[in-house]
Amino acid sequence: MKRLFVDTGAWYALVDKNDPDHKEAASFIRNNQIPLLTTNFVFDETITLLRSRLVWSVAREFGQRLKDSRFVSLIAVKDEDEEKAWEIFLKYKDKDFSYTDCTSFAVMERLKIDIAFTFDSHFQAMKFQVAPFPA
Repeated sequence: MKRLFVDTGAWYALVDKNDPDHKEAASFIRNNQIPLLTTNFVFDETITLLRSRLVWSVAREFGQRLKDSRFVSLIAVKDEDEEKAWEIFLKYKDKDFSYTDCTSFAVMERLKIDIAFTFDSHFQAMKFQVAPFPA
């Protein structure tokens, strides 16, 4: 089954109406029919970002919607993903990948997901396709 990986920046842009990518993110998600997948690391990063930049209730509401969704799969990063993530982190010292980015890359590779819903150019640097598709 085809799935679309969702990164923190895309989740954040969907929630924060003042985010510069909000309109594009909202439009994309409205028209998307590919099931979504994200990790517990991305969930943690997103909830933390929403809590720090917006308010606790927004973070709680978003987190609950994500957990209750039938369209979004929330999966745990496995030990093998973390090992691969650490290899990626060490290999690409010239990039400013976060460790969460590296776990995302590892999960995408393991699950053979080639497209990420993201506004983060790091995914393209790792040769993944990104959506919304760049002009």
